[in-house]
Amino acid sequence: MNEPAKNDSPMGDISADETRIRAQVEMILDTARKMGATAAEVSVGMDVGLSVTARMGELETVEFNQDRGFGITVYLDDCKGVASTSDVSREAVLDTVKAALNIARFTQPDSCNGLAAAELMASDIPELDLYHPWGISVEEASLKALACESEAMSQDKRISNSDGATVASQLSCLAYGNSHGFLGSSLSSRHSLSLAVIASEKRGMQKDYWYTVGRSAENLESELLVGREAARRVISRLGCRDFKAGTMPVLFSPQMAAGLVSSLLGALMGGALYRNISFLTDSLGTKVAHNTLSIVEYPRLPEAMGSAGFDSDGVATSSKAIINKGVVDSYILSAYSARRLAMQTTGNGGGVRNIRIEGESSDYSQLLNQMGTGVMVTQLMGQGVNAVTGDYSRGASGFWIENGEIAYPIENFTIASNLKNMFLGVEGIGNDVDLRGNICTGSLLIDEMMIATA
Repeated sequence: MNEPAKNDSPMGDISADETRIRAQVEMILDTARKMGATAAEVSVGMDVGLSVTARMGELETVEFNQDRGFGITVYLDDCKGVASTSDVSREAVLDTVKAALNIARFTQPDSCNGLAAAELMASDIPELDLYHPWGISVEEASLKALACESEAMSQDKRISNSDGATVASQLSCLAYGNSHGFLGSSLSSRHSLSLAVIASEKRGMQKDYWYTVGRSAENLESELLVGREAARRVISRLGCRDFKAGTMPVLFSPQMAAGLVSSLLGALMGGALYRNISFLTDSLGTKVAHNTLSIVEYPRLPEAMGSAGFDSDGVATSSKAIINKGVVDSYILSAYSARRLAMQTTGNGGGVRNIRIEGESSDYSQLLNQMGTGVMVTQLMGQGVNAVTGDYSRGASGFWIENGEIAYPIENFTIASNLKNMFLGVEGIGNDVDLRGNICTGSLLIDEMMIATA
């Protein structure tokens, strides 16, 4: 069921647009130069997408989108102006460049403004195999969504409702150029199938989901597997019981662990560091995690969801350890934030790409045995992460673990600690790695956190 469809798709193939977009970038840069900019950069994003949702056995929505936007940044020495447009006509480009120049004339000079150094521009951009159009028709997408939902609903009579199954496909073309003469572009695709279902019994109602995503439709899980997994997950959450709160080990599922890692990486971002609003300010070379844990970036992995050959400044991307065996080895810097910190860009304009958690890993069952008694977190609520102090407090749901086994589902509790203490207290890394996102990790076992119940 995973073979790419042969029927006509409303999305087509956008590869022919890449040459046109590159020419438009060059035209805009030339216009900015002629109008007096001392330097300029242009970023372009073009997206074409199809989304089909079925709910309760009926086709609910069909959406098609086609968007294009140009971000134009001009510099008058140390003064910066930014404007954007979706109109690529000559008149619209002239008006937009003129608007950016007018903004630059009224902004305060900032010596950290400007393009990244010319010698840092990506000169050898690899082919990363990111573009795989899926010629799926609306009818075929509808059938997949309906089959996915039907499979989930048939698994257990307690599954009584659905938020819908959605088949989505998106093609993108991104281009960036600047007045150093750099011009880079890439084509990419993203296809997905997702489903959320609701189950109920006497003691309450629960909702859970599952999804599959990939650059190529051939790598997606089948609609039947997605339906079964969504059903399994929601049924496992029925029958929540009370438990005794206190200080205990916590096991984060791979999906929740990815968010935890994201919070730590956010504290190493240049913007937080130069503003001095991070609990990891001045942390280079210091230990912030268990010595078995490393966080590594691999931005040029073929077909991976976060891959890119250059960052949003045109700087070449490269693999690097951000945390190396527990020690901060690198900050996450764009050209601007690097200047603010009197450092050099790390090729992370626009963020991190393809993060992997490395270290000695264990099977899921081994982590449960190691934990003994505690809490496994599979859902988190709220935004309770303080980037300045590292304090962490979130609402959660999951499972009570007893004698190394899942005992029963639990909900409406709070987990609290400090991010630094949590990562220093990582006692286990799971080999159950979730590869669907930009941050890929297995389960993470934290030695102790404060658990409170409502």
